[in-house]
Amino acid sequence: MNKLEKNQLIDDLTEKLKNSDVVYLADVSAMTVEKSNRLRGLCFRQNISLQVVKNTLLRKAMERVEEKDFSGLYDVLKGNTSIMLSDTGNAPAKLIKDFRKKEEKPILKGAYVQEAIFVGEDKLDALASLKSKNELIGDVIALLQSPAKNVVGALQSGKTTLAGLIKALEERSEN
Repeated sequence: MNKLEKNQLIDDLTEKLKNSDVVYLADVSAMTVEKSNRLRGLCFRQNISLQVVKNTLLRKAMERVEEKDFSGLYDVLKGNTSIMLSDTGNAPAKLIKDFRKKEEKPILKGAYVQEAIFVGEDKLDALASLKSKNELIGDVIALLQSPAKNVVGALQSGKTTLAGLIKALEERSEN
């Protein structure tokens, strides 16, 4: 690869990093072609971009992105590195966990999720349990609807309670 091709690759990676708030770094080395193709297929179906990259080129691309601080991931840029980009913060982590039920790899090296840095395989469970933007919106809507539902429920149950109270008073006065 000549210098011009390297610069073009760095520019492409820089653009991808600028446009993504979810960046996972994983080790997929020593995977068979069959397993690698299966992983790529799963990534494609879940709208996750998977690309094997050279560590030095990725680091240069990360350094060029001024809007984001990837410096916490520089130490994991050793050995085989693949970059996974997604719109959903927990999607790559869930994919890795599901894939690892049958396989040893990929191994999570680190992740950048909406300005937070996660380093190491031990962070995989925490990343997988992150809620997506749509899940958080759903939770907020449910919380906002909850008080209104309680008021409506109380008003509706009040009819039967009031009617029962009046009936009990009538029966008491008859006796």
